[in-house]
Parts: sequence; C-alpha cells; structure tokens
Amino acid sequence: MSQKLTAPRGTLDVLPPDSALYNFIAQTARDVFAQYGFLEIQTPIFEHTELFVRGVGETTDVVSKEMYTFLDKKERSLTLRPEGTAGAIRAYIEHNLGSALPIQKLFYIGPMFRYERPQAGRLRQHTQVGCECIGASTPQADAEIIDLFCRFTGKLGLQNIKVMLNTLGDNDCRPKYKTALQDYFRENLPNLCPDCQQRFEKNPLRILDCKSEGCKTIVGSCPVMLDYLCEPCKEHFETVKSILSDLKINYDVNPLLVRGLDYYTHTVFEVQVSGLGAQNAIGGGGRYNHLVEELGGASVPALGFGSGIERIALTLKNHQIELPELTKKPVFIAALGTPAINQSLVLAQELRNHNIPVMLDYRFGSFKSQFKYADKISAPFVLILGDNEIERGVIMIKNMSSGEQKEYSLSTPAEWLPILK
Repeated sequence: MSQKLTAPRGTLDVLPPDSALYNFIAQTARDVFAQYGFLEIQTPIFEHTELFVRGVGETTDVVSKEMYTFLDKKERSLTLRPEGTAGAIRAYIEHNLGSALPIQKLFYIGPMFRYERPQAGRLRQHTQVGCECIGASTPQADAEIIDLFCRFTGKLGLQNIKVMLNTLGDNDCRPKYKTALQDYFRENLPNLCPDCQQRFEKNPLRILDCKSEGCKTIVGSCPVMLDYLCEPCKEHFETVKSILSDLKINYDVNPLLVRGLDYYTHTVFEVQVSGLGAQNAIGGGGRYNHLVEELGGASVPALGFGSGIERIALTLKNHQIELPELTKKPVFIAALGTPAINQSLVLAQELRNHNIPVMLDYRFGSFKSQFKYADKISAPFVLILGDNEIERGVIMIKNMSSGEQKEYSLSTPAEWLPILK
C-alpha cells in the first residue's frame, strides 16, 4: 500500500470556512490601502538569488538559513521570495516608476517562503500583505505608515494592540553604535552562539535579533542606539513619536528592536497582540532609505511594512472576534421527478442572475434526503419543486429558521425573489 500523501511540513491547506476568512482579511487590506492611495503590484514568486542577498542582507537568518534556493536548467541561482520588499523595489527600479510620480505607494498580497521551524502562525509558506512607500523621507510618512497598519488591524476588529517602536539611526551615527556593540560583545564573545560569533565582525546589530536564550541574556545589558543618535536622527524619531501621540496610537519604545532584515534605517516598528504565544507580533516594518540605491537605483528613501495573513487569522480566532458574514448562505432547490429536476436548473440560473447563490443536491434523491443536505449547508430557504408544482406552475418556499412554508406562482418572481435576498 502506498504512503498517504500529505501537504509538506510547514504548509497549510486553506479550507472553507478559513478560505473566506483569508479573503476577508485580504479584501480589508485592499480597502484600507486604497484609503491611503496605495496601488497593487504583483511581482514574481521567484527572483534571482542575488536580489535577496544584496537587499535583505547576507548575515540575516533569512538569507543564511531560511531561503528556498535552487538552480534552474541553465545553472542560474533562483530563490522563492522570502519577503516582498526586495521584489517591489527591484520592480520600481526596473520599470523606472519614480519617473511617473515622485512618491510611489505600492502594496502586494501573495505567498512568501521561508525554511524555518513551523509554529503557531508561522509557516514555511505564508501569505503576506505588505506595502512600500518609495520616495518619502519625512517622519510624517513614518507615522502614517504605522497609522495605516493600525487602521487595517482595527478594521478587522483587533483592539488593544501595542506598537513597539525604535530607531536604528543612519550611516552617520550607526558606525559609532556598531563600535560600541563590538566593544560590549567582545568580552562575551565565547558565550555567544556560533551564529552570533560570526555576526560579531560583519554586523553586530544582528546579535540583537538572535533567538538563542543565552544571547538574549547577554543582549539585555548591551548599549542602545538611542544613546548614539546624531541630531537629525534624534529629531526624526522625536517627530515620529509626537505625531503618533497626536494620532492617539499607543506605542512603547523598545531600544533593542532591530527587525530581522538588514536594510532598515531610522524608524522600525512591530505591532503586537496577545494570543500568539511567544511570537506575538502580527507584523512590522520601518524605513529603508538606502535599499533602492543598494539594488542599483537612485538614492531614494523608502519605508513599508509586512504582515502574515495566517497570523492575523489565528489572532482573530484566538480573540473570538465577531466578524461580518463572510459568505452569503445559498438557498437550496429540492427537486423530484425529471421535469422538476430539469426545471430546477433553469430556476437556479434565474436566481443567480439576481445575485442569489444556489445549491442543489445533484443526486436528486428523496425530498427527505435533499432536506438533510439543505440542513448540512445551513440553507436559509428551500425551494421545493416536484411534478405537482410543475403541473400547477408554482414553487413552494420554506423558511428553514421559522419552518414557515408558502406557495408562490413561478410566473410572478417579483413576489418571492425579494424574500430570498
């Protein structure tokens, strides 16, 4: 006997009714993004590996451990996209989008791939919703991006979320901070995990993002970027905080927040909510003023965020958020006898022409078995059509909630169609 086939570890079959929930989250994102002037972009699921090595950062866990990389038939290295920003920036550069508008506001919704340990809300294939605002350098843009994220989660029904906020400075003040970190970690170097020992020389900021408990303990007392900010970076960060307060967005400054990607500068943030265990962030982002240039474009500032739909869906379930009806329940046509069965398809077409969803049991067994089918799909109404009804030109409609049953003429649908809507 052959082995039962299952989905690969870390992937998920999205079945009804979860598929309706995922679509609701995606549509809510589209609606909110439109309010802020963002337009949708769709990039390839795989890109040249170099894009992520240069854009995300060679020392990140994403690039060094988590990417799905393969050679095509011409020995070119390709990678399933682990995140959405690098591809969006590549498209921005390749198609010279900056020439059309000085500020490009783009969003995307699609699958991302990371080879990591699966856990609640964290999968090897997940669906990410994210946005990129390219060309804006002011702190007002930072605050509005955070406001956008909070509005999105609020529209989904999530409340009491917490925004964790930090700044990573820029190329003027970060080198001093890097030196301070190396001075601090040098005496603790033997106690760091092997990965962080390698990060020590290349990018000590990555140590702050290490998940090893031993490294977390050492990081707890390390210097913080806030003490090394130059005046322009300090002013930028203070303005962001001030605007967030004006917008009545609750935030806490976490001086050790660095995010998991190397391209960030200035503002970084995460949005956290309870109900996801230790990994309680439902998304985050920040500013990346040098990424466009690093990927071969002009020196253009940018910022954005990303969030996993699976994590959001899990959070909505854990918080028992009462959502609107995600899909309209179909009415059911119970037909018996060849003329009635054939007529039921004509009737179903007429109902669908009026945007009324319809289901039939194509086995066309007894009325009793068809009513059982209607119960299973929670049909609000059953339309009963048999030889007697066909002969008299009528339709029997039963309200499944009240049990009330009433006869109507098939020739006067204006009388009974509104009932089904």
